[in-house]
Amino acid sequence: MRSGAKVAVIGGAFVLVAGGIGYGAYSMLGDTGGGDGGTQSQSQSSKVKTGPPSAEEIAETSKDFFDAWAAGNASAAAVLTNNEAGAEPVLASYGEDAHIGKVKITPGPPVGTKVPYTVKATVAYEGKSKPISYASELTVVRGLTTGKALVDWDPTVVHPQLAEGATLKTGESSTPAIEAVDRNGTVLTKEKYPSLGPILDTLRQKYGETSGGSAGIETWIEPADASQPDVNLLTLAKGKPGKVQTTLDANAQAAAERAVKKFAQASVVAVKPSTGAIRAVANNPVTEFNVALQGKQAPGSTLKIMTAALLLEKGLVTANGATECPKDVMYQGNSFHNLKHFDLPDGSTFTQSFAKSCNTAFIKLIDDTKDDAALPKIAKDVFGIGLDWKTGVVTTDGSVPEEAGGVAAAQYIGQGTVQMNVLNMASITATARTGTFRQPVIVPQSLDDRELATASRSLSPSATQQLNTMMRATAAWGTGAKAMAGVGGDKGAKTGSAEVDGQDTSNAWFTGFSNDLAAAAVVQTGGHGGDAAGPVVAEVLKAGG
Repeated sequence: MRSGAKVAVIGGAFVLVAGGIGYGAYSMLGDTGGGDGGTQSQSQSSKVKTGPPSAEEIAETSKDFFDAWAAGNASAAAVLTNNEAGAEPVLASYGEDAHIGKVKITPGPPVGTKVPYTVKATVAYEGKSKPISYASELTVVRGLTTGKALVDWDPTVVHPQLAEGATLKTGESSTPAIEAVDRNGTVLTKEKYPSLGPILDTLRQKYGETSGGSAGIETWIEPADASQPDVNLLTLAKGKPGKVQTTLDANAQAAAERAVKKFAQASVVAVKPSTGAIRAVANNPVTEFNVALQGKQAPGSTLKIMTAALLLEKGLVTANGATECPKDVMYQGNSFHNLKHFDLPDGSTFTQSFAKSCNTAFIKLIDDTKDDAALPKIAKDVFGIGLDWKTGVVTTDGSVPEEAGGVAAAQYIGQGTVQMNVLNMASITATARTGTFRQPVIVPQSLDDRELATASRSLSPSATQQLNTMMRATAAWGTGAKAMAGVGGDKGAKTGSAEVDGQDTSNAWFTGFSNDLAAAAVVQTGGHGGDAAGPVVAEVLKAGG
C-alpha cells in the first residue's frame, strides 16, 4: 500500500498480512574435573532454587561448561546443560567427527544471563591441520526440576551456524569445490560478495560433481535436510575447483552489496528483461535464508504495475485518459484512502494517478473488471507468478491467491494476501518492460537442461507501451523522481510502502528499470519507498549489467 495507506475496518475485521565478571581462557590441556557439576550440587534436603540464576551461578556454570568442553569431556559438558541427551552427541562429534582439538575458549563479560565467548582451536585430519576460530554465546537458565543453573542447550552453543539436527564434519569433501564466475568470467567469492555465500553453497551442491573439479579436505556443516547445501567452514587441503558459469554481473553485484549495507535490513535483485538473467542478488544481513529470493511479503504499491496492466488490457483506463482520484473510497464495507488523504483534481489522467500512487483510483475500478479472479489470472498468465521457477537455486515465486471483497480490493494495491519478494518484483518490472515473461535464471539453462517456466501469453503491445509510459512518468516527476534522478538511459519506476503485522513504520519498496536492466528492493521499516528502497535500486541500475 502506497506510503502508509491503511484499510479501515467497517462492520468487521480486516487484517493486513504481509557489568561484568572477569573470565580467563580455558584450554584443552587435560581433564579439568569441572564437568561433573559438583560445584552446583545441593543436598536432597535443601530447597530447590527458583528465579533467574545469580551472577555467581552464571560465572560458575559457564566456567565448568567451558572447562569440560575444552577438555573434550562431552558427557561432563552435557550434564551441565538442560538437555543432556541432545547436547552430548553434538559435543562428542566436535572432536570425533569434526576432528577439532586444542580448544581454547575465552569468555567475555556476561550480559544478563548471556555469556559471549570466542573459540580458537585446531582442525587436524590425515596429517593436515589448520586453526579455526569463531564467536558465539550461551545462556544460563534455572533448571526446572533441580533448580540448578544450567546452560540452555542449543547447537549454536557449539558453533553459531549449527542448526538443530546438523552436524560438524571434517574429511574429504562430499562434492568438489567450484569456482563460480560472472557473465564476463570474473570469479565470484563469498569473501568479496558476502550475499552470494548461500548461493555459492547451493551451486556447489547442485553442480560441483559435474563441474570438472576434484574433492579437497574440508571442515563443514552438514544440514539435517539433505536437500540443503553443506556449509564450508575451513579448507585444509584444496582440491581442484570446477568452473560454474552464472548470469551474475560483478559490477552490479558489487553495487548491490554496497547499497544494502546502508540499512539494517534490506534486499535487492536485478534482472535483465530481454533474457531473464539475474545480474545481482544482495541481502543485509546475510543469512542462510535468502530473503531476496525466498521471502514472502506484501509489496505495497509496486504491485500497481500488475494492476495497471490488468486495467489497461481490459480497456477500463488509458494512460492519458481521465481517472478519478478521490481522498477515500468505500468498497464492500471497507474504506480505503490515499496517503494523508490527498486527492487529484478532476480531469487528472491515469498516468498521474499511477505516478502519484493514488490508491483510490485503482480501488474504484475493481467492480468494473467483473471478475474477482482477474488479478490472480494476469499474475500467472502474463507475469509468470507461481509457476515454479527453476532459477538454479531455491526461490519462492510469488503468490496472488483468489480472494473476494475487501481482501481482493487490498490486493489491487499490493496488500492483503499478496506475497512477493524482490526477485518477484524485479521480474514483474522486467515483464512490464518488454511485455513478455522470461523466467529469471542465475545459471544458464544449458548447464543442466532444466525446464524453465513459461507464461501462457504476453501482455498486449498497447498495454505494454502505456505501462512503460506511466513508469517513465513516475521516474521523471512522480514519487520515484528523487531516487531516479541520477539514473541514466530510458528509465521508469514505481514506489511502494507496505504495512505488515501492525508495525509502526511501513516497509519501503521500490522497483525500476534503466534500459535493459530492472531492479527491485525492499528496506524493512524503511517508510516511504522512494526515500529508502529507491536509492538501493538506483545504485544497482547505475552500475549497469
